[in-house]
Amino acid sequence: MNITTLGIDIAKNVFQVHGVDHVGRKMISKAVTRKKLPEFINQLPRCLIGMEACGGSNYWGQKFTEMGHEVKLISPQFVKPYVKSNKNDAVDAEAICEAITRPNMRFVAIKNKEQQDVQSIHKVRARLVRERTAQANQIRGLLHEYGIVIPLGINHVIAEVPSVLKDENSSLT
Repeated sequence: MNITTLGIDIAKNVFQVHGVDHVGRKMISKAVTRKKLPEFINQLPRCLIGMEACGGSNYWGQKFTEMGHEVKLISPQFVKPYVKSNKNDAVDAEAICEAITRPNMRFVAIKNKEQQDVQSIHKVRARLVRERTAQANQIRGLLHEYGIVIPLGINHVIAEVPSVLKDENSSLT
C-alpha cells in the first residue's frame, strides 16, 4: 500500500483507520482492534499519522513515533469542520486524515512520559483541592444551619471548626 497519510479515530477496543496516498486517493478504510493496531501500523511505510488529542493519544503518538512515523495530534474542535456526513468512527477517521494535511492547522504536542507524569500529579492535586473546598463549604453550610457562621476560605474553616466543636455553649448537639 502506498499510504502517505493516515487518520486514526481512537477508541477503547476498535480503532477506525483511514489512509490516503500522496494525491489524497483513499487507500484504506477499516477497523483495527487495539491488539492488532501496533502490528498494522508497523507494516505501513513511514507516513504522517493524525489523531484527535484525547485519552490515549499521547500513548499511541509515542508508540507510532518510535516506529518511525510522523505523528500529529489535533484538538477535536479543529477536526469537526472536516466531518462530511453523519458522525461515526469511519467518518471521523477520514476527517482527521483530511485535517492533518491542512497547511494552517494547529497541532497539539505529544507529551512524553515525564510530562504525562507531571500532568497526572497536577490533575490529581487539583481534584483533591476541589474536593477539600467542597467539603469545607459543606461544613460551613451545615454549621450555618446551627447559627454558626464561619468566613469563606479553607484557612478559616481549619482555624475555627476545632474551637466550635470544643465550645460547650454552642448550639451543636
